[in-house]
Amino acid sequence: MAAEQENAGNLKRKLAKLFQLSLEATVPGEPDIEPLVAACTGKFGDYQCNNAMGLWSKIKGRPGIEFRGPPAVGQAIMKNLPQSEMIESCSVAGPGFVNVVLSKNWMAQNIQKMLVDGIETWAPKLSIKRAVVDFSSPNIAKEMHVGHLRSTIIGDTLASMLEFSNVEVLRRNHVGDWGTQFGMLIEFLFEKFPNFEDVNETAIGDLQAFYKESKQRFDVDAEFKDRAQKAVVRLQSGEQMYRKAWTQICDISRREFDQVYQRLGVHLEEKGESFYNPYIPGVIEALTNQGLVEESKGARVIFIEGINIPLIVVKSDGGYNYASTDMTALWYRLNEEKAEWIIYVTDVGQQQHFDMVFKAAKRAGWLPADDRQYPKTNHVGFGLVLGEDGKRFRTRSTEVVRLADLLDEAKTRSKAALIERGKAAEWTEEELEQTAEAVGYGAVKYADLKNNRLTNYTFDFDQMLNDKGNTAVYLLYAHARICSIIRKSGKDTGELKKTGKIVLDHADERVLGLHLLQFAEVVEEACTNLLPNVLCEYLYNLSENYTRFYSNCQVVGSAEETSRLLLCEATAVVMRKCFFLLGIKPVYKI
Repeated sequence: MAAEQENAGNLKRKLAKLFQLSLEATVPGEPDIEPLVAACTGKFGDYQCNNAMGLWSKIKGRPGIEFRGPPAVGQAIMKNLPQSEMIESCSVAGPGFVNVVLSKNWMAQNIQKMLVDGIETWAPKLSIKRAVVDFSSPNIAKEMHVGHLRSTIIGDTLASMLEFSNVEVLRRNHVGDWGTQFGMLIEFLFEKFPNFEDVNETAIGDLQAFYKESKQRFDVDAEFKDRAQKAVVRLQSGEQMYRKAWTQICDISRREFDQVYQRLGVHLEEKGESFYNPYIPGVIEALTNQGLVEESKGARVIFIEGINIPLIVVKSDGGYNYASTDMTALWYRLNEEKAEWIIYVTDVGQQQHFDMVFKAAKRAGWLPADDRQYPKTNHVGFGLVLGEDGKRFRTRSTEVVRLADLLDEAKTRSKAALIERGKAAEWTEEELEQTAEAVGYGAVKYADLKNNRLTNYTFDFDQMLNDKGNTAVYLLYAHARICSIIRKSGKDTGELKKTGKIVLDHADERVLGLHLLQFAEVVEEACTNLLPNVLCEYLYNLSENYTRFYSNCQVVGSAEETSRLLLCEATAVVMRKCFFLLGIKPVYKI
């Protein structure tokens, strides 16, 4: 019973356990046989066990083996499969594939059980307790732009999926709040505002413009540049006036970031580069004592096997850099925060940097040599956001697109579409605003997340706000329609799930039921492989399966009304959980 409970919602894992027992009985004593169970798309079954061919290649020719080929191995695997109420029938096809048809009664009971006990009973069970997801990470004094969108929403989805899987997630915002640019910003602040302590964001105005002005000055004025470089040293040595000015600039920037996070509904805890600064000397010293740090061209470096450039951990001028901070942050996360899985969400351009950091950590013995063991690290890379011209997405004046402007535009367009549908006359202003926000922001997020994160994608408002095809608008409207059907029935699904009963007699009911039951394994796959698009594809297919069911199976007023209303409710529950994991707010009427 404990094992059943352990994977309460995961069909694939339940079947794998049964096939494990069958394989042990088929070839007793054969080590390391992993059941190869996959969902089927063909007409032979719902799932398939594909071990026969691989097993045959291992055992053929051995004394005492009676099998005459993979089909016979497949037959034996099927014969040795333990009795289970979840299996209706089995068959063997081709070179020993064992096809399984699930019992529709068992499927119906499990969907109903989820409705009563809650969707959390379908949460994946992962083998770790604590993870760090490092995402978003904008630079202080620069505005968040479209490039930050991908890291922020991919990281948020990965964190949410891990949290749903009962993992404690430390959501880390590794902001760029330290480094040489602060000398330039602080000197410029002193120059423009002699009483800098009284300065607020209104006086500074646009922090991005302030940054550009100070950079311009830094590039053309040698005397200012000299003062700025000295200011960095004074800041880093902890001089009070410089620390105060630095804190002020960070606070103004942070408030701007928080407005964007609030709109996106994203929660993070900031631990910027400056947080790790006090730990750097100790970490470098420990690595040096291990014999990992060597002198090279005046700098101190760690050589990485197979990579022809070293990882510089102390620059030739004695200063620290990204590698010093990233090595120290990794040490802190492993030793102080006791994280078992550390996930970094940045663009693919940083792949080599993180590869070197992880390999250096393995050399130091911080991480196991085997990537399948914990603690482990992953770099989650993503491609560029492109404009319609196929180049990096920018404004007409070739500036990067501000994230706040992009969200404004999404909401404005979404609201215009709702007004065009006559909703301004039907709804309150508040309902209109909230729905425009949910649909507009949801459209932007989904258009990004539905792509394999490693690829570039073209940002296109018209396409993402289309109410047909694989878009958030289509999915949100589909959810709202399900809610409308349940409302129109006048029935209380809270009561129905306790007294009614789901049946899956119609072919389209069964297809929908099976897809609902595959939710847990899909979340686990998306989570384990760090691919949010797997969940998006599941959600879109769920919506398509529901549409087919609703077109062919009358719900309200039919003899099967109770069962079909419960199937509608189960679909809405699973859709809402998918929306939640993707950071999208569901809408209930449209």
